[in-house]
Amino acid sequence: MKRFHVNVSVGDIAEGIRFYSALFAAEPTIRKHDYAKWMLDDPRVNFAISQRGYPIGVNHLGFQVDSADELTAMRAQLTRADHALVEQTGAACCYANSDKYWITDPTGVAWETFHTLDGIPIYGGDTDAPKTGACCVPLTPTKDRACCKPEVTATAKACCAT
Repeated sequence: MKRFHVNVSVGDIAEGIRFYSALFAAEPTIRKHDYAKWMLDDPRVNFAISQRGYPIGVNHLGFQVDSADELTAMRAQLTRADHALVEQTGAACCYANSDKYWITDPTGVAWETFHTLDGIPIYGGDTDAPKTGACCVPLTPTKDRACCKPEVTATAKACCAT
């Protein structure tokens, strides 16, 4: 079963946690010094916030799936939406290892579809936020490149600026 995913960059993680905990009437499932995540069932959403130096606001949207088979099944649907799909295997991001696909909508919003494999003790492979872009959204179509939002151009509407 899919779970909708929203990632929001915030200016103050403590204030973000206070606000969203009150809004959701629940404490975060995961709470770190720069990140918090709520795994809600009503509505069924994986809602995350992070304070990592990115522009404040919606960072990216997506779907979390429960299995590798469900992730594979989503590939055709995602490719129909954006044939410039980027695949990441074993990506370290947001205190988790995940297999994922990235696409970009026509307005430049990054969409992540992922299956979480396990938790990890660090945020991910990056240590500093890039000057622009969304965390963990690959810039180039490689398995191990994380962070940096895909560029949108007239000829390449989606992921993977060259």
